[in-house]
Amino acid sequence: MGAEQAAATAASVRALAPAAASVADPVREIVEHVRAGGDEAVLELTRRFDVTDGQPWPLAVDALELSAAMERLTPQLRAALELAAANVRALALAGLESERREVDLSQGQRIVVREFPVRRAAIYVPGGRAPYPSTVVMGVVTAQAAGVEEVVVCAPPGPDGQAQATILAACGLCGVEEVYRMGGAQAVAALALGTQSIAPVDVVAGPGNLYVQEAKRQLSGVVGIDGFAGPSDLLALIDGPTDPTELRVIALDLLAQGEHGPESLVAAVSPDAHALGALAEALEELAAQRPGADPAACVLVSASSVEAALEFAEAFAPEHLQLAGRGAEALAPRVRAAGCVFVGTSSATAFGDYVAGSNHVLPTGGAARFSSALSPRHFRRRVSEVHLDRSAARALAPAGAAIARAEGFAVHAESMEARMQENGGDG
Repeated sequence: MGAEQAAATAASVRALAPAAASVADPVREIVEHVRAGGDEAVLELTRRFDVTDGQPWPLAVDALELSAAMERLTPQLRAALELAAANVRALALAGLESERREVDLSQGQRIVVREFPVRRAAIYVPGGRAPYPSTVVMGVVTAQAAGVEEVVVCAPPGPDGQAQATILAACGLCGVEEVYRMGGAQAVAALALGTQSIAPVDVVAGPGNLYVQEAKRQLSGVVGIDGFAGPSDLLALIDGPTDPTELRVIALDLLAQGEHGPESLVAAVSPDAHALGALAEALEELAAQRPGADPAACVLVSASSVEAALEFAEAFAPEHLQLAGRGAEALAPRVRAAGCVFVGTSSATAFGDYVAGSNHVLPTGGAARFSSALSPRHFRRRVSEVHLDRSAARALAPAGAAIARAEGFAVHAESMEARMQENGGDG
């Protein structure tokens, strides 16, 4: 399987997942409604889309609700969320770079690069089929590790207008004091634009449905975003020896990914026809007993060699890549296009979703070719300071002026050449 064939096969597998419908126009209407109406518009839209069994509660969740939600957690779930937060925080802190770096260049200039966090960021936590306290942990802890002063969370309320208690408890455990009962495109618009009661944020991050992602796209010039999260996907690359027990757990991993929704796409690639056959049998047996695990497509791809399997994986650029078997595990250092790589049959993708420490907000739809997992860098900015003394300015001016004149910017050239004069001041 050459690079062209790998790319074509990867594209055909991706095409098995249903294409997303365009929601650009209705999202544009929602954004403009929030822009004009503020809190009242958000409450009206919440009533229309989320709260079907009464009236919406106030948008802001108060401290007593957060505290009460934490008290209602079972000890086991509280300990699990605290473990997840500790591991995510440790990895996020390890990924931070120095806040100040200086580079002295040969013409005498010094460039200082300063890095610092945004002041205010929001984490969108989806509602959908179930609450996701793990997304609170992944987003909030990462933003806090980046140094963000104010971290806000929003999540859609249920039909009764109430915020989901487990999400509120996770917010409380992570130290979030500002939580809003709102979801969908209207929540993203309110966070980006601000309303009477919601101060605008600098970054909106987190997964969500098509309306949420489209709102992030439309408002990305107003607010920073982490990326566009689409349907989830997982690719298992298998290269033996792999016994039936190991293939069974890989089948469970593939089916588990299907729990993320009927748009999910799962696949396995291997040069071992026997392993693929045994995996197919395990999938058929296990799927019959697990109706909630229903991906859009489950595809098994035969490769001529482990190298060809890697070419396919790189072309597919999965959100999650699982390497199973000695030959596959040895490929880990060579993987360049994957949101997160899980090495070995013990490294189930589900651990990354919850407690391993890696972030589960990952690039989807093949975006792992150019995008990365949610990390502190999504909440930090860099500013360069340029320090030129007179000597450096004289050394650089001729080259700079030549480029400026070639581009038709004569005054740019004059500006630099003025620094070559004897009475020019230090810049």
